[in-house]
Amino acid sequence: MAERPPATPPSPSEPGGAWGGLVVTTAIQAMVSMTLLTLPTMAPVVAQALGVSSTRIGLYMALCYLAAMISSLVGGTLVRRLGAIRVSQLGLLLCAVGAGLCAVPALPAVALGALCIGAGYGPITPASSHLLALTTPPQRMALVFSIKQTGVPAGGMLAGALVPSLLLLIGWQGTLGLVALTCLLCALLAQPLRAALDADRQPDQALSLATLLQPIRMVLAHRPLVVLAACSFLFSAVQVAFMAYLVAYLHESLSLSLLAAGVALSVAQLAGVIGRVAWGAVADRGLGPRGTLMLLSGLMIVGSSLTALLQPGWPTAAIWAVVALLGASGIGWNGVYLATVARQAPPGQAGLATGGTLLFTYMGVVCGAPAFGALAAATGSYRAAFGALALPAALALGLLIWRAVQAAREAAALQNASK
Repeated sequence: MAERPPATPPSPSEPGGAWGGLVVTTAIQAMVSMTLLTLPTMAPVVAQALGVSSTRIGLYMALCYLAAMISSLVGGTLVRRLGAIRVSQLGLLLCAVGAGLCAVPALPAVALGALCIGAGYGPITPASSHLLALTTPPQRMALVFSIKQTGVPAGGMLAGALVPSLLLLIGWQGTLGLVALTCLLCALLAQPLRAALDADRQPDQALSLATLLQPIRMVLAHRPLVVLAACSFLFSAVQVAFMAYLVAYLHESLSLSLLAAGVALSVAQLAGVIGRVAWGAVADRGLGPRGTLMLLSGLMIVGSSLTALLQPGWPTAAIWAVVALLGASGIGWNGVYLATVARQAPPGQAGLATGGTLLFTYMGVVCGAPAFGALAAATGSYRAAFGALALPAALALGLLIWRAVQAAREAAALQNASK
């Protein structure tokens, strides 16, 4: 069957163009991020209700991202078949179902809910990358992608700011139910933009095992994408452990109230929001993508080390400054990374390339979150586990330096060959 040529995407000046796409994708990203982080923000209370240790939150995160890892692979193909907005709506629906299941006070239901939330979370980034890659000029790509990715820390900031108060007002089950309803409302609000933003969908796009593996093959065939995928594996381990365990660490190790710990999480997420935009501008106009990712690696090393050194009785401003540093770097890297992936992808294939690299990103969460929880349980302290987050950041820095050296050698070889 002949492939139908895709429709021309809307231009930035048209309704539903780049700016409309940026607004709606950022809002959806924030909503699914808040959904995923709602339960970790209430971890001490939910763990007590379920009769388990709060260190088990790493298993919840692993289940979420295991499902996200698989669904992100399908995401690129589904986006081409159904459209980016329709895939995002399906993701929101799955997140709503997952939040509802997590409200059931039984471990099997929570596990199934985590899988549903992850399945809804996974395709959101390939969908938004596909849409923005079609409508964003190359010279603004890192900045626009970074703005869109502020949805992730913005969702975490909302979770940190709202969930502890909702917990006091309507309980942990009521909070999860309210989040589920908000996901459904967000899906409905996206519907009016669907016709314009999904104009390039190809309903005859095949769904098969070959298309499932295509994103992985694309990544493995390009060395720059392999290095980016490996770095995202390491960065994501730092990011998810930080977001999932910060409230429990501050509450149990520094004796902060859940409200105070939630505010500190919001501060860290706000730093991530600001950082993602700032790092996108730095990458576009200053250090370049690779140099910016190197700088972020170094800041993660410093931030995680300082977080491990926090002590009870420290001034609130000092605690906020430390978690903001780790938030700006450990959360702020994602937009620059995704923009670089989109640049490296063949034309029109940004969704596939993003889905392929996200396999490794989510794999870092699947491995990193349980490892963090296991280390905290084995040492009896979250402090040692936060200190250990400097190791994956250092490994990522080493990979980026190695790739920079290789790229310089390749450029020199091409220059010599042309003489």
